Amino acid sequence: QVQLVESGGGLVQAGGSLRLSCAASGSIIMIGDMGWYRQAPGKQRELVAVVTRGGSTNYADSVQGRFTASRDNAKKTVYLQMNSLKPEDTAVYYCKGDITYFRGTIPSRGDYWGQGTQVTVSS
Repeated sequence: QVQLVESGGGLVQAGGSLRLSCAASGSIIMIGDMGWYRQAPGKQRELVAVVTRGGSTNYADSVQGRFTASRDNAKKTVYLQMNSLKPEDTAVYYCKGDITYFRGTIPSRGDYWGQGTQVTVSS
């Protein structure tokens, strides 16, 4: 059906940068809004950024001005450029997509999550 796969996580020093990618695959008809979320140990998952199909973006206050979300609809991929990283950005980062796809021959729609990618920022 549909699969989202994140990549690009890793260990970086405070002040550094990382670029996450989330690639969608499957019998996809259309990808709507895509979101980036993160979950730190012992904390609830929180929304970091949203990028609409048209490319409009919204960000959590905690990352505004440091993170930039974008997408390439032809590649079915969404990105999260993270600059000026802080130790408090340490978390598992997930992407979520509003995806319309073929279930057999029938168009269907649902929210799909990636498996997550670890981002660790050292002080």
